[in-house]
Amino acid sequence: MLWAVWLTRMRFGIDMNDIDYKKLFTEARRFFSMEWDYTKLTAVEKLAVLLSATAFVAVVIIIGTFVQHHLFTALIGVLATALGCAWGAHLIAAALLLVLLLVVFAFKRQLIVDPVARFVSKLFLKPDDNE
Repeated sequence: MLWAVWLTRMRFGIDMNDIDYKKLFTEARRFFSMEWDYTKLTAVEKLAVLLSATAFVAVVIIIGTFVQHHLFTALIGVLATALGCAWGAHLIAAALLLVLLLVVFAFKRQLIVDPVARFVSKLFLKPDDNE
């Protein structure tokens, strides 16, 4: 912005002593103030998206835990009647949960790390629409 003013004045032969430095300083100050406001608004917007996604994931995890508990309780009831012993049904359900835990641990990068990194990078590194 300042270079454009300087080049314009040099092209038309305007003397550099005729520049109104007070007006130039006021315009530069206004420009940087607007840029700072834009930066704050962008940060607030991205933080709101990040926090809402975090809240959504927390709600899904809580509801999913209750659903999983009820499904495994029903599975234990069915297995207990089929096997004739409750402790065997509990052992089978625990083994299924352990296998599920091992699968999540084995694929944690594909299931957890990569999607979170992709979401955050798209959120914070997204190019502006007007550029």
